[in-house]
Amino acid sequence: MGKMISFVLNGNKMAVEVKDHWTLLYLLREELGLLGTKEGCGSGECGACTVIVDGMAVNSCLFPGLEIAGKDVVTIEGLTSPDGTLHPLQKSFVENGGIQCGYCTPGMIMSAKALLDESPNATEEEIKHALAGNICRCTGYAKIVDAVAHAGHPHEGCPDCGPSWRSESKGEE
Repeated sequence: MGKMISFVLNGNKMAVEVKDHWTLLYLLREELGLLGTKEGCGSGECGACTVIVDGMAVNSCLFPGLEIAGKDVVTIEGLTSPDGTLHPLQKSFVENGGIQCGYCTPGMIMSAKALLDESPNATEEEIKHALAGNICRCTGYAKIVDAVAHAGHPHEGCPDCGPSWRSESKGEE
């Protein structure tokens, strides 16, 4: 038997019965059918399960489901507009090559969104720090960092914003 809780999920008010042993990841994937949030390690080490709770990036595999009562939860599904338009951060990952197999991408994007919501002009160091809890085994991290930087402050007309941003962030020409 569970406990009935209320929270906001991707902008929608929810009332759900949650069992005390459920993680937020289990609730999202198994009970609510939101499959964008991935389980990688199950121990909070890889970041594949990252979602945003009250503005903070959290590992949903460790976050107790009952603790979202009264909170605002945003998953990768909550970033896309109802008409299917991608969030600028999602679009930047596609355009800047920040995706290969895609397994880590939802967690990376959610960690990046939490950062950019707080610091829209994040530096390369801040981006790297915000993504430190997310593991990618395919792309390396340069294109992911570039994608986040481009989404944070793109240069109009720049066909490859990432490298030019990197030079500017280090004070180089």
